Amino acid sequence: MDGGPQKPAVGWENGMLAPVDRLRTERADSPVPGLVEGTEPGAGQQSAMFVHAQSFEDLTAEAEEDVEREAGLDQSGEPVEDLKVLVGEKTIEEQHNNDTSPERGTKEEDVSSEAWRSHRKHVFVLSEAGKPIYTRYGTEEALSSTMGVMMALVSFVEAEKNIIRSIHADGCKVVFLAKSPLVLVGVSRTCQSDKELLRELQYIYYQIVSLLTLTQLNHIFQHKQNYDLRRLLAGSEYLTDNLLHRLDRDPGLLLSAVTCLPLASSARDVVSASLQAAKAKNLVFSILLAGDRLVTLVRKKDQFLHHIDLHLVFNLVGSSSSFREGEGWTPICLPKFNTAGFFHAHISYLEPASELCLILVSTDREDFFNMSDCKQRFLERLSKRSAYQAMKEALKCPSYSVEQVGIPELRHFLYKSKSSGLYTSPEFPALYQSDEEQERMMGLYQDLHSHLHHPTRPLRSFYRCSETENLLAWVTSGFELYLCFSPLGTKALAVSAVNKLLKWIRKEEDRLFILSPLTY
Repeated sequence: MDGGPQKPAVGWENGMLAPVDRLRTERADSPVPGLVEGTEPGAGQQSAMFVHAQSFEDLTAEAEEDVEREAGLDQSGEPVEDLKVLVGEKTIEEQHNNDTSPERGTKEEDVSSEAWRSHRKHVFVLSEAGKPIYTRYGTEEALSSTMGVMMALVSFVEAEKNIIRSIHADGCKVVFLAKSPLVLVGVSRTCQSDKELLRELQYIYYQIVSLLTLTQLNHIFQHKQNYDLRRLLAGSEYLTDNLLHRLDRDPGLLLSAVTCLPLASSARDVVSASLQAAKAKNLVFSILLAGDRLVTLVRKKDQFLHHIDLHLVFNLVGSSSSFREGEGWTPICLPKFNTAGFFHAHISYLEPASELCLILVSTDREDFFNMSDCKQRFLERLSKRSAYQAMKEALKCPSYSVEQVGIPELRHFLYKSKSSGLYTSPEFPALYQSDEEQERMMGLYQDLHSHLHHPTRPLRSFYRCSETENLLAWVTSGFELYLCFSPLGTKALAVSAVNKLLKWIRKEEDRLFILSPLTY
């Protein structure tokens, strides 16, 4: 037995997620603020996985690029029939009966009550004819006259060859988004900027398009302008409800980014390679999720997924318990990829009680059995390797605590690598465990974000003090960083913490990010 000195094991308690001898050494150890894009901590070492979008400016851009991709999508699907096969043979309404959403209990609220008016944020969707389509609280029928007034405002301003964007009155913002043939309206008493609210309305618009395609949506209203779209969307309200809940709580939708399951790079590489090997002719994207975290994504060469499309997939999977019952086969439009046609997604969990969900996206509506075979080949290959057990172990602790960073005054942070489109964030500490505190914290991050991305006066950094916490936001060409400190801290301490945090993220990037994405 070798009696020489052994390498010390550096564990979680010492602020490390991986032993030092397993860390990749090709990249610089000491990043400096102001890093150029592509060299920041978390930047992919090869090609990116996502369509490049530095921030949510891409989401709120006025111009839409309707570029046909090389992959041939199913553009002939009838919306009614496609929606009826959302999961197996179930209709959307039948599936809805098995699902719950955070907003479902508020649908029967009396719209004339003080409780209804006291909600901090309302969202309404209506057609250009003024027909109600969706409301976050209350029922569409009870709000038909209110939505008629909203449409009258839009039409009155358009008659003067102008566009109504927002109304500010009595601490309330009313934001309008006209996306023919729909009109979306947000009413908010939060501190969010008009642009932040517009971003949320854009997400709701894309959620509706993902169910019908823009081609079918236009076709419907061209033939019947006063068509009641609720007939087609009946039972799918839980998807929109859940998406609005995510917009209030999920930093990824704020940052236009996705977070990963912390996993050793060696294990993640094996999982990615196993997905890469289980390919098929019409397979475009293979996505493995662990709850709300990405394990890996393998894409067809030259085909890129947009963050918005991936968030819609996350929302579809997370909103429904039906996918746990077996192998699901559902049409889904990825609107940032192509608004005109449907992909078809094979959705299933690796094990009934597991959080690991595999989504295989095909261009062929008749490809269910081929996708099912791909899943089996992936599982057979993966089960022979230790990476599967490593994933299961990682699921037992899918996040990390801020104490591991080793900065005593730091309470929480969000870090986004712009070139990879991935972000990392620790779990909320004990001070922010309640839903109310987490939503308040997200509101603070949204306020910082709106200052960094102001349409006319964007800031590179922003420091804010309050009685409960101090906050620092910093954006460079390579990353976005948002930090929350104890209110006893100073600005000098916060600035020095940036360097320490970036060094820690660089040290841990193999586990926190996907550095080497694969393609077919």
